[in-house]
Amino acid sequence: MERAMVRQDYRVHFRGFKDGALLAAELACNIAYFLAAAVSKRGGASLVVSGGSTPVPLFAALSREDIDWGRVRITLADERWVDPTDSASNEKLVRAHLLQNRAAAARFVGLKTGHALARDGEGECAARVDAIPRPFDVLVLGMGEDGHTASLFPHAAELAAATDLHSGRLCLAVRPATAPHDRMTLTLPALLASGKIILHITGKTKLQVLEQALAAEPLSAGVLNDMPIRHVLALAREAVSVYWAP
Repeated sequence: MERAMVRQDYRVHFRGFKDGALLAAELACNIAYFLAAAVSKRGGASLVVSGGSTPVPLFAALSREDIDWGRVRITLADERWVDPTDSASNEKLVRAHLLQNRAAAARFVGLKTGHALARDGEGECAARVDAIPRPFDVLVLGMGEDGHTASLFPHAAELAAATDLHSGRLCLAVRPATAPHDRMTLTLPALLASGKIILHITGKTKLQVLEQALAAEPLSAGVLNDMPIRHVLALAREAVSVYWAP
Protein backbone atom coordinates (compact mmCIF):
# COMPACT_ATOMS: atom_id res chain seq x y z
CA MET A 1 0.00 0.00 0.00
CA GLU A 2 1.66 3.17 -1.19
CA ARG A 3 0.27 6.66 -1.61
CA ALA A 4 1.07 10.34 -1.26
CA MET A 5 -0.80 12.06 1.57
CA VAL A 6 -1.23 15.82 1.18
CA ARG A 7 -3.20 17.47 3.98
CA GLN A 8 -3.22 21.25 4.14
CA ASP A 9 0.45 22.11 4.72
CA TYR A 10 1.76 18.58 5.23
CA ARG A 11 3.39 16.38 2.61
CA VAL A 12 3.79 12.71 3.39
CA HIS A 13 4.65 9.69 1.28
CA PHE A 14 2.94 6.73 2.94
CA ARG A 15 3.95 3.09 2.55
CA GLY A 16 1.96 0.41 4.32
CA PHE A 17 3.03 -3.23 4.76
CA LYS A 18 1.04 -6.25 5.82
CA ASP A 19 3.45 -7.09 8.66
CA GLY A 20 6.45 -5.73 10.50
CA ALA A 21 8.91 -8.21 9.02
CA LEU A 22 8.23 -7.04 5.47
CA LEU A 23 8.46 -3.42 6.60
CA ALA A 24 11.79 -3.99 8.34
CA ALA A 25 13.31 -5.76 5.35
CA GLU A 26 12.19 -3.11 2.85
CA LEU A 27 13.13 -0.15 5.01
CA ALA A 28 16.54 -1.64 5.84
CA CYS A 29 17.22 -2.08 2.14
CA ASN A 30 16.19 1.50 1.39
CA ILE A 31 18.26 3.00 4.22
CA ALA A 32 21.27 0.99 3.08
CA TYR A 33 20.80 2.33 -0.44
CA PHE A 34 20.87 5.97 0.76
CA LEU A 35 23.87 5.35 3.00
CA ALA A 36 25.80 3.56 0.28
CA ALA A 37 25.06 6.37 -2.16
CA ALA A 38 26.39 8.93 0.32
CA VAL A 39 29.55 6.91 0.92
CA SER A 40 30.10 6.65 -2.82
CA LYS A 41 29.53 10.38 -3.36
CA ARG A 42 31.26 11.90 -0.34
CA GLY A 43 33.27 9.13 1.26
CA GLY A 44 31.06 8.93 4.35
CA ALA A 45 27.44 8.77 5.53
CA SER A 46 25.38 9.55 8.61
CA LEU A 47 22.34 7.87 10.12
CA VAL A 48 20.20 9.20 12.98
CA VAL A 49 17.92 6.67 14.67
CA SER A 50 15.36 6.59 17.47
CA GLY A 51 14.87 4.26 20.40
CA GLY A 52 11.94 2.22 21.65
CA SER A 53 10.78 -1.27 20.72
CA THR A 54 9.46 -0.43 17.24
CA PRO A 55 12.84 -0.19 15.45
CA VAL A 56 14.34 -3.40 16.88
CA PRO A 57 13.41 -5.60 13.85
CA LEU A 58 14.60 -2.82 11.55
CA PHE A 59 17.93 -2.61 13.37
CA ALA A 60 18.42 -6.37 13.08
CA ALA A 61 17.72 -6.31 9.34
CA LEU A 62 19.81 -3.20 8.73
CA SER A 63 22.79 -4.62 10.59
CA ARG A 64 23.11 -7.32 7.92
CA GLU A 65 23.09 -4.97 4.91
CA ASP A 66 26.29 -5.20 2.90
CA ILE A 67 27.60 -1.64 2.75
CA ASP A 68 30.84 0.02 3.87
CA TRP A 69 29.77 0.48 7.48
CA GLY A 70 33.21 1.69 8.52
CA ARG A 71 32.38 4.97 6.76
CA VAL A 72 28.99 5.39 8.44
CA ARG A 73 28.42 7.41 11.60
CA ILE A 74 25.33 6.63 13.67
CA THR A 75 23.79 8.82 16.34
CA LEU A 76 20.47 9.22 18.13
CA ALA A 77 17.54 11.59 17.74
CA ASP A 78 17.27 11.65 21.53
CA GLU A 79 18.50 9.90 24.63
CA ARG A 80 17.29 9.29 28.16
CA TRP A 81 19.75 10.67 30.69
CA VAL A 82 20.71 7.30 32.12
CA ASP A 83 23.90 5.27 32.05
CA PRO A 84 24.48 3.54 28.67
CA THR A 85 24.23 0.20 30.47
CA ASP A 86 20.74 1.04 31.80
CA SER A 87 17.83 -0.84 30.23
CA ALA A 88 16.19 2.52 29.39
CA SER A 89 19.20 3.71 27.37
CA ASN A 90 18.71 4.17 23.64
CA GLU A 91 22.46 3.75 23.21
CA LYS A 92 22.24 0.32 24.81
CA LEU A 93 19.41 -0.58 22.42
CA VAL A 94 21.40 0.52 19.37
CA ARG A 95 24.52 -1.33 20.48
CA ALA A 96 22.55 -4.50 21.13
CA HIS A 97 20.52 -4.57 17.91
CA LEU A 98 22.09 -2.31 15.27
CA LEU A 99 25.83 -2.27 15.92
CA GLN A 100 25.98 -5.98 15.19
CA ASN A 101 26.93 -8.17 12.22
CA ARG A 102 28.23 -6.02 9.35
CA ALA A 103 27.09 -2.79 11.06
CA ALA A 104 29.44 -3.46 13.99
CA ALA A 105 32.02 -1.53 11.96
CA ALA A 106 29.98 1.70 12.07
CA ARG A 107 31.11 4.59 14.28
CA PHE A 108 28.59 5.39 17.01
CA VAL A 109 28.21 8.89 18.45
CA GLY A 110 26.32 8.77 21.73
CA LEU A 111 24.40 11.65 23.28
CA LYS A 112 24.89 10.69 26.95
CA THR A 113 27.88 12.40 28.52
CA GLY A 114 29.44 11.90 31.92
CA HIS A 115 27.56 14.85 33.40
CA ALA A 116 25.12 14.12 36.20
CA LEU A 117 22.53 16.52 34.76
CA ALA A 118 21.42 16.61 31.14
CA ARG A 119 21.54 20.41 31.00
CA ASP A 120 25.23 20.32 31.99
CA GLY A 121 25.96 17.97 29.11
CA GLU A 122 24.48 20.17 26.37
CA GLY A 123 27.81 21.68 25.31
CA GLU A 124 29.65 18.38 24.99
CA CYS A 125 26.68 16.77 23.29
CA ALA A 126 26.48 19.61 20.77
CA ALA A 127 30.20 19.27 20.02
CA ARG A 128 29.75 15.55 19.33
CA VAL A 129 26.81 16.14 17.00
CA ASP A 130 28.54 19.07 15.31
CA ALA A 131 31.39 16.76 14.31
CA ILE A 132 28.96 14.80 12.11
CA PRO A 133 28.61 16.48 8.69
CA ARG A 134 25.15 17.81 7.96
CA PRO A 135 22.73 17.39 6.44
CA PHE A 136 22.41 13.94 7.97
CA ASP A 137 21.86 11.44 5.19
CA VAL A 138 19.02 9.51 6.86
CA LEU A 139 16.89 10.31 9.91
CA VAL A 140 14.54 7.64 11.27
CA LEU A 141 11.98 8.98 13.72
CA GLY A 142 9.33 7.30 15.81
CA MET A 143 6.15 8.82 17.21
CA GLY A 144 4.35 8.46 20.51
CA GLU A 145 0.60 8.18 20.94
CA ASP A 146 0.65 11.79 22.17
CA GLY A 147 2.26 12.93 18.92
CA HIS A 148 5.75 13.45 20.34
CA THR A 149 8.83 12.62 18.32
CA ALA A 150 12.44 12.45 19.47
CA SER A 151 12.02 14.10 22.89
CA LEU A 152 9.85 16.91 21.62
CA PHE A 153 6.85 16.45 23.92
CA PRO A 154 3.54 18.33 23.66
CA HIS A 155 3.67 21.66 25.51
CA ALA A 156 6.83 20.75 27.40
CA ALA A 157 8.55 23.68 29.06
CA GLU A 158 11.50 23.35 26.67
CA LEU A 159 9.43 22.82 23.51
CA ALA A 160 9.62 26.42 22.28
CA ALA A 161 13.41 26.43 22.56
CA ALA A 162 13.71 22.97 21.02
CA THR A 163 11.60 23.93 17.99
CA ASP A 164 13.12 27.39 17.44
CA LEU A 165 14.46 27.22 13.89
CA HIS A 166 16.83 30.12 14.51
CA SER A 167 18.29 29.06 17.86
CA GLY A 168 21.55 27.72 16.42
CA ARG A 169 21.36 24.86 18.92
CA LEU A 170 21.87 21.24 17.95
CA CYS A 171 20.69 19.58 21.15
CA LEU A 172 18.74 20.51 24.23
CA ALA A 173 18.11 19.02 27.64
CA VAL A 174 14.43 18.41 28.34
CA ARG A 175 12.40 17.21 31.32
CA PRO A 176 9.16 15.63 30.05
CA ALA A 177 6.14 15.98 32.29
CA THR A 178 4.57 12.83 30.88
CA ALA A 179 7.54 10.47 30.54
CA PRO A 180 10.29 9.21 32.85
CA HIS A 181 13.90 10.43 32.86
CA ASP A 182 15.44 13.70 31.82
CA ARG A 183 16.37 13.63 28.14
CA MET A 184 18.74 15.05 25.58
CA THR A 185 17.10 15.68 22.23
CA LEU A 186 18.26 16.93 18.90
CA THR A 187 16.48 20.21 18.22
CA LEU A 188 13.99 20.65 15.41
CA PRO A 189 16.48 22.50 13.14
CA ALA A 190 19.01 19.71 13.70
CA LEU A 191 16.42 17.05 12.85
CA LEU A 192 15.27 18.92 9.75
CA ALA A 193 18.87 19.10 8.53
CA SER A 194 18.47 15.63 7.05
CA GLY A 195 18.43 14.54 3.43
CA LYS A 196 15.92 11.75 3.99
CA ILE A 197 13.41 11.82 6.85
CA ILE A 198 11.56 8.60 7.66
CA LEU A 199 8.74 8.12 10.17
CA HIS A 200 8.59 4.48 11.26
CA ILE A 201 5.39 3.49 13.10
CA THR A 202 3.40 0.34 13.76
CA GLY A 203 -0.09 -0.44 15.00
CA LYS A 204 -3.54 0.92 14.23
CA THR A 205 -3.39 3.42 17.09
CA LYS A 206 -0.25 5.09 15.72
CA LEU A 207 -1.87 5.28 12.28
CA GLN A 208 -4.85 7.04 13.84
CA VAL A 209 -2.48 9.44 15.62
CA LEU A 210 -0.80 10.21 12.29
CA GLU A 211 -4.17 10.87 10.66
CA GLN A 212 -5.06 13.17 13.55
CA ALA A 213 -1.78 15.03 13.15
CA LEU A 214 -2.36 15.50 9.43
CA ALA A 215 -5.95 16.65 9.85
CA ALA A 216 -5.24 19.79 11.86
CA GLU A 217 -5.31 23.30 10.50
CA PRO A 218 -4.25 26.07 10.52
CA LEU A 219 -0.57 25.61 11.35
CA SER A 220 -0.45 27.91 14.34
CA ALA A 221 2.13 27.43 17.08
CA GLY A 222 -0.55 25.94 19.31
CA VAL A 223 -1.60 23.37 16.72
CA LEU A 224 2.00 22.39 16.03
CA ASN A 225 2.83 22.10 19.73
CA ASP A 226 -0.26 19.99 20.46
CA MET A 227 1.43 17.21 18.47
CA PRO A 228 5.11 18.05 17.89
CA ILE A 229 5.40 15.52 15.04
CA ARG A 230 3.52 18.19 13.06
CA HIS A 231 6.61 20.39 13.17
CA VAL A 232 8.50 17.76 11.18
CA LEU A 233 5.64 16.89 8.83
CA ALA A 234 5.02 20.55 8.00
CA LEU A 235 8.59 21.87 7.81
CA ALA A 236 10.63 19.05 6.26
CA ARG A 237 12.22 20.14 2.99
CA GLU A 238 10.93 17.04 1.22
CA ALA A 239 7.95 14.80 1.89
CA VAL A 240 8.43 12.64 4.96
CA SER A 241 8.44 8.92 4.11
CA VAL A 242 6.08 7.08 6.46
CA TYR A 243 6.58 3.32 6.86
CA TRP A 244 3.72 1.60 8.67
CA ALA A 245 2.62 -1.93 9.46
CA PRO A 246 -0.29 -3.09 11.61
